[in-house]
Amino acid sequence: MNVLIKLLGLVVGMGAGVAANKALEAIWSKSTGKPAPKDATNLEDSLAGVLLFAFAGGAVGAVIHVLTQRTTKKALTKLQETADEV
Repeated sequence: MNVLIKLLGLVVGMGAGVAANKALEAIWSKSTGKPAPKDATNLEDSLAGVLLFAFAGGAVGAVIHVLTQRTTKKALTKLQETADEV
């Protein structure tokens, strides 16, 4: 059962990461009027814009990672407490 919860945490984390990336791209496009700078070698995108988008993406990814890890840990702890009661 522990493995199942860990796999579920992985899947939820990946899904949340994909959704957050799409949301970040949409917010970037709406606020700047340009598509998100995905290609760092594209010289038409400003260096500041590329760095800002990379920073924002990394920050969102870190937050999602922490939240999914904590949620998985809580689920495992609750599962172990419930198993002790039975």
